[in-house]
Amino acid sequence: MNKKPNNTSAGQLSVETLLTHGGRWPEDQFGIVNTPVYRASTVLHPNLDTLVNHNQPYTYGRRGTPSTRSVEELITKLENGKGSRLTSSGISAISCALMSVVKNGDEVLLVDSAYAPTRQFCDGYLAKMGVTTKYFDPRIGAGIAELIGKNTSAIMLESPASHTFEIQDLPAIRKACGDRDIAIIVDNTWATPLYYQPLQLGADISVHAGTKMFVGHSDAMFGTITANAKFFPAIEQTHGLLGLFAGPDDCYLAARGMRTLAIRMKEHESRALEVAKWLEGHELVERVLHPALPSHQDHKLFQRDFSGSGSLFGFCLPVASTPGVSTKALAAFIDHMKLFGIGYSWGGFESLILPSLLDKARTVSPWPKDKRLIRLHIGFEGVQDLIGDLEAGLNRYKSAL
Repeated sequence: MNKKPNNTSAGQLSVETLLTHGGRWPEDQFGIVNTPVYRASTVLHPNLDTLVNHNQPYTYGRRGTPSTRSVEELITKLENGKGSRLTSSGISAISCALMSVVKNGDEVLLVDSAYAPTRQFCDGYLAKMGVTTKYFDPRIGAGIAELIGKNTSAIMLESPASHTFEIQDLPAIRKACGDRDIAIIVDNTWATPLYYQPLQLGADISVHAGTKMFVGHSDAMFGTITANAKFFPAIEQTHGLLGLFAGPDDCYLAARGMRTLAIRMKEHESRALEVAKWLEGHELVERVLHPALPSHQDHKLFQRDFSGSGSLFGFCLPVASTPGVSTKALAAFIDHMKLFGIGYSWGGFESLILPSLLDKARTVSPWPKDKRLIRLHIGFEGVQDLIGDLEAGLNRYKSAL
């Protein structure tokens, strides 16, 4: 793949240096390298002036501590944003971002391939608020102009989609908005700001399920929101009004995970591509869904806008015409994996496998019923060991059809 320069570094610093040194202040922590865990609710004020005017760095635990600041500052630099706020999960970050930019009577345009909890939040909670959600094809590009109405206040993207891996043409969507006051929100969890810079490509807000690549060890729930100067005040206000907060221990785990993010992303990328290329050559595999592969429909967009790829991708298997047979074949494949764990989420050191059931998960661009979609997260096991595990599983699947 033709790699482009990574523009996420601050000044002349490489992103690796930024991740190693950013967001920590040993001189303020008695020389301690990592920012300690600050468990705090009450923060004492030395006098009435600081209490009334809030003119000290920290005023109350929910409003921030050195634990939260260390992560917020680092992520803001990586995303090239105005500011960041932390939450307890990816969906809380998404919901906070959306609620910051909509009001009763507004309309949200949501990509049809979005993360299921995002759809549920829009169709459930936002609907109760009097906000309408309209879905659009992930490959609509400039055609989204035809969907933008007088009440459209937000467009939510997930690029690539975390199950079907379509990439949205963010610059074209930004251009289609013209001079309208529409907030574009991008779920940037897959590529991270190391490999994709949505705020530089026209987005206003970037959100992450930090549970995944930022934490990186499958041991904490975490979410992040980064916005440009125009929308960060709204994010800051909503975050405070809702009482959102990431716990100090989770902030510590996220900060620790971020130190190795660049190295982990390189390893995840190379290993995932090796497994994906092997799957492309397997006789049973109908299609591999990985944007970094030339065979992917959005590969040119990927080359234009991304500087690298993530750990997550999918592939399609044939479906038997006889009812029930494919379910048994899927169980034969999944249930007996030796190295791939069966579970949600991704981004950790361990490899995961998950069948993607998309029959009811899309509205305007339905997933074909004759395409069995399997999602893989490639961790740090030996690549040949993982390929051997997959090969045995595919043999079981074929025998059960």
